[in-house]
Parts: sequence; structure tokens; C-alpha cells
Amino acid sequence: MSGRGLTLGFGGYVIVLLVVAVVFMGRSREAVAEAVRPASTEQAATSAPGERRQVVVERGMAGEAIAALLLERGVIDDARRFNALLGYAGAAPALQSGCYEIAGGTPTAEVIRRLVAGETTTLSFVIPEGLRLEEVGERVVAAGVATREQWDAAVASVQGSGLPAGRPPDDGLNGYLMPAAYPIECDTNATSLVESMVVAFEDRVTPDLVAEAEGEGLTLHDVVTLASIVEREAVEKDEQPLVASVFRNRLDIGMPLGADPTVQYALTSMPESVEQFGWWKQELTLDDLEVDSPYNTYVNDGVPPGPIANPGLDAIIATIRPADTEYLYFVAKGDGTHAFSETFEEHLANVQRYQGGG
Repeated sequence: MSGRGLTLGFGGYVIVLLVVAVVFMGRSREAVAEAVRPASTEQAATSAPGERRQVVVERGMAGEAIAALLLERGVIDDARRFNALLGYAGAAPALQSGCYEIAGGTPTAEVIRRLVAGETTTLSFVIPEGLRLEEVGERVVAAGVATREQWDAAVASVQGSGLPAGRPPDDGLNGYLMPAAYPIECDTNATSLVESMVVAFEDRVTPDLVAEAEGEGLTLHDVVTLASIVEREAVEKDEQPLVASVFRNRLDIGMPLGADPTVQYALTSMPESVEQFGWWKQELTLDDLEVDSPYNTYVNDGVPPGPIANPGLDAIIATIRPADTEYLYFVAKGDGTHAFSETFEEHLANVQRYQGGG
């Protein structure tokens, strides 16, 4: 829609009514009544007052088509009245395209005012750092953006496209959905949302960052995998470079990463574990630490096969640019931070101090 025509302000719909009133002056009562009389053939079958309805006005859509759409969506109950007010106000050229959310029963003049003002609806859907692919899907479904089946199909479709560049073609999208706030509009669906997350990853993890990682001997997949572990380990972002330094130091000397989040991830291969403990089992046992899985970094050396969650950009950068330390160990203090140490003896002392164990 163009910006030409009536510009509404100072109360918006009041002006519309005033314009209509002026135009109606001099007309017969019969003409006025005819212009606003409900037409049974154009009325919506049902209209739930107060219930918010989503309406997508396409670019270039004519006023009559918009009226029919509003009627179909239950926003208005009389298309003829809408067209009459629109025509008398001369506002048709000023109607703006976009996604609107308007309650059923909203006065027609107010509906016109919103369309002219372009008061579109954009919701924000937030993906926090550290969620695995399945958890992201659960949030998408809970938000009403897609069904479980639609989400799974979208993931499979985008995964098959080979995006993002640098991701092993036989690996999934876990780790490559960038945590961020994404706009959700009327036409947003599972596929467009997954694509947005992957595009955001490609935009933020720049070729320069990838080249920097390769200069450190790490592939993009290595970086994302390690960053996903850093993300799950470090509650405080300013500790991420320190946690990353521990893992990078361990890799340099051939020492197992020994990261609890990788064991938590490994356990989810057993449906009964997910059912009982969820995606991230909080209290790990000695038996858990011996689970047979390539993701178990207590029994396997090197970087796991793939990411265990979706890391944020800070964790990715921390993995590429770890703090310059000799740390090989860390233990949780219980307040969200960690105590770091260079030797096993120091580590045991920290465990005793902060966790009361040996």
C-alpha cells in the first residue's frame, strides 16, 4: 500500500467518524441507513467479541479484499459498513500491509485507523543459550508457531539443504541454531523460523572467526562442539574464556575433557532416562560417568562427535580465544561460579572446600 491518502492522527478513529459525519451531511436518512445497514449476505457467521484474531494484509490488497478478509477472520461483522467508511474517508490508498492482531468486535473506524497507522503485530520469540535442538522445538510448539510434526519436518528440510556452510553434511542442526530473539509474525512458520536461526548463525559466526579457529587447528564443527560444552558448564559469561582454556589445555596434552554435560547428553539416548530426569540429569552417578557413548568425555579422548546444545556467540568466541592459563581443572562453588586450578592436588583441595567431598 502507498502512503497516499488520509493520514490519521489526534485520536485516529474519531477523525474518521468526523469525516464520515461531514460527508453524510446533506444526504437523506435513507441513504445513510443504507450505507451502514448490515448486509446479511456479507456478515460473518460467527464473531467472538474480544477474541484476538490474526490478519495478514498482503501488499497491494484492495480495500474490498481487506474487508472480506476481516469479515472472514471475525474482526468485523459487516463488510459493507467497512467499505462505506473507508470510501467516505478516502482512506483506502493509505491502508498498510502487514500482520495485524485485532480483537473481534473492534469498532470499524478503529480497525481502519489501525490499518492506516500500520499498527502491525510483531512478537518476539527468544531462544536462550544452551538449549539442545529438542528443547528449542518444544518451545516453538509451546508458542503455537508450529506443531511437533511441522517442526521436525522443517528441521529435516533445512538440515538437508547443507546449511550452514562448514557443518558436516551427515550431522544435524544441533549447535547451529543461534540463540537470539526472533520476530514472530502471522506468516512465520517452522521452516522460516529454523532458516532464520541458521542464517543468524552464519551472520554472527563470520568467515574471519572461522579462519581464526582454523589457525588454531580447530574446524568449525570442533568449535561449535566445544562451545556447546562451555555454554553448558559456565553459568557466568565472564567465566567462559576460563572454562574454554581448561578444555583447550586438556586437548593439547591428550587429556579427556571430563565434562558432565556430555554425560548428561549421552544419557538421553535412553528414553527412560529422559522420561525420569529430563534432557539434563542434574545428579550424575559413578555409573553414569561410565555410560557407553561416544559423547561421554570421561571415557573418550578428544572432541565429541558433535554439539550437545546450541551455544551463544560469546561461548563460540571464548572457545576460539580462550584465556591464557595453565588451568586443567575447575569445580563449581555452588554460587554459579567455579574455582580453577592447575594441578590435581589443588583441584582436590577445591573439591573439599566447595563440595565437601574427596
